[in-house]
Amino acid sequence: MKRVAITGGSGFIGLAVVRMLLKRKVEPVIICRHPSPEADRLGVETRLGDIRDLALLEQAFSGCDTVFHVAAKAGIWGMWQDYFSINVDGTKQVIAACRARGVANLVYTSTPSVVFHPMGMSGVSESTPYNRTFLCHYAHTKALAEQMVLAANCHGLRTTALRPHLVWGPGDRHLLPRLLEQGRNSTLRRVGNGRNLVDLTYIDNAAHAHLLAGDNLAGPASAAGRAYFISQGRPVRLWPWINTLFQRLGIPVVRDSISFQHAYWAGMFFEHTYRLCHIKKDPPMTRFLAAQLAKPHWFNLERAQRDLGYAPLVNAAEGLNRTVAWLEHDLPDRH
Repeated sequence: MKRVAITGGSGFIGLAVVRMLLKRKVEPVIICRHPSPEADRLGVETRLGDIRDLALLEQAFSGCDTVFHVAAKAGIWGMWQDYFSINVDGTKQVIAACRARGVANLVYTSTPSVVFHPMGMSGVSESTPYNRTFLCHYAHTKALAEQMVLAANCHGLRTTALRPHLVWGPGDRHLLPRLLEQGRNSTLRRVGNGRNLVDLTYIDNAAHAHLLAGDNLAGPASAAGRAYFISQGRPVRLWPWINTLFQRLGIPVVRDSISFQHAYWAGMFFEHTYRLCHIKKDPPMTRFLAAQLAKPHWFNLERAQRDLGYAPLVNAAEGLNRTVAWLEHDLPDRH
């Protein structure tokens, strides 16, 4: 890789990929919707705009050998058209721009949610089929986009999809801050029996997997046309992990609980009510969230280990230490 474009390059995963590319002396150009002070500090070439703008993408991809398509509309609530427009139509434009500019390699950032079953998944491989019924628009549109990317694989454009699970660590402005806010406000409830095993992915490991995928496509290309689960490789019990984090930060541990059945039916009620009343903010519970909090979801990494040579750079204990240090000193709203 010599010159690389990153859509969503100012986001959590995108910036981590950019930093690793810079350490390799690879020239990155990022595409993002808003100015990024962090990208400016790194001295990275930035193109402001929307991934649905084909002309913008073609200009940004000019001279690039690899594209990391990280940008997406995430979250568990919102309008179908908003998710479809960005995650599916936007991906279609990324593929078109790669072809127009002769980009050789495309790495797509997907999610294990494309195969997630509401009753949980334990140690499943990439042979698991896509869902037929999705509990949120994010998972559905990411599945459509992933299939589009993998179907685009050919001699002129090698493509692969990564599915990093629950990415966390320093720089996270969404998952961890929301979790800590609920903990400090004592609004978080354990869902289910608290024994569910869940895969996590420390941010440096997620970024490392992206570079390994880019290297593979540029070399043996055994990853071409395939999807890969990415994680720490050793699942944790979700609720003890959350309570350990809370204890390290002086936040009261989660003691109150609700059954999965009650949380699931509450999610159904809130979804119906919020949709009926056109409420845009996230409901306090959804069916997808209930399943994520109560059921196991961890995945087999053998394919990533074999094809990409993937292994975590940072273990879970060290990742937790780094994250706690960042949360204690660097997160603006930590108090």
